[in-house]
Amino acid sequence: MSSQTDSDVTLIGLGLMGRALAGALLKVGHQITVWNRTSAKAEDLVAQGARLADSVNIAVNASPVTITCVSDYKSLQQAFAPVADELDGRLLVNLTSGDSAQAREMARWTEQRGAYYLDGAIMAVPPTIGTDEAVILLSGSKTAFKTHQSTLAALGTATYLGEDHGLSALYDVAGLSMMWGVLNAWLHGVALLGTAGVDASTYTPFAVQMAQGTVGWLAGYADQVDSGTYPPDDATLATHAGGMAHLIEESERLAVNADLPRLFKALVDQAITAGQAGHSYPVLIEQFTQESRTS
Repeated sequence: MSSQTDSDVTLIGLGLMGRALAGALLKVGHQITVWNRTSAKAEDLVAQGARLADSVNIAVNASPVTITCVSDYKSLQQAFAPVADELDGRLLVNLTSGDSAQAREMARWTEQRGAYYLDGAIMAVPPTIGTDEAVILLSGSKTAFKTHQSTLAALGTATYLGEDHGLSALYDVAGLSMMWGVLNAWLHGVALLGTAGVDASTYTPFAVQMAQGTVGWLAGYADQVDSGTYPPDDATLATHAGGMAHLIEESERLAVNADLPRLFKALVDQAITAGQAGHSYPVLIEQFTQESRTS
């Protein structure tokens, strides 16, 4: 192991994702320094030209940019405690998963020590890192993003969201909500069709068609949410409620778990009780934001 390095980028955290990030940087010719609590995880990277540092201090001081990808923010804070006084003028790019409050707190801690900070979220699996398919969400210092954009682009499609350090974490969980919503709805449909002997592969092309059609509504619905007006150009909430009741009844009759459509209808029923039966579906945003308005 080296005791002193001089490189373009330092990478801390060599799990599956961390090693993929380091490999992508090496592939495009960056000189990188790496550090991990278990140094054996660096062996393949060292064989490819990475430099292994003896400590976090040496790793951070080796490069103007440090990218971190560790298990959680607690581990991140523990790793950086020994170098708190050595961050002045450097850029920390944190790709550790967490929430928006943690991101903003880490930004305050870092910037109080004279460093720039970008918080990020990786919307990809390790094999896609380094390709356009890997979306890397980043928020925080716009100056730092622009200065180091070419380096960040080596990891995938580096997407800057804004100065608020919490935006990446919020986009991350919003995207996951979308993903699980689609997957759970598809699985519910698979279960329904399965009672008639239709397998998942046969049903899925129709499911994809429905999902794509629904996606086509989003831009128009977004305009309604942003303007706060919900004209029922396609269907009223009352019409949706009738369809949901039918979906629940059919699920129960076929002994298919109906928790998901019951949740759909519970939200619609709340809106109808609030006098919104004649509005379009996006008026349900008020059910999702009600708690934040009253807290």
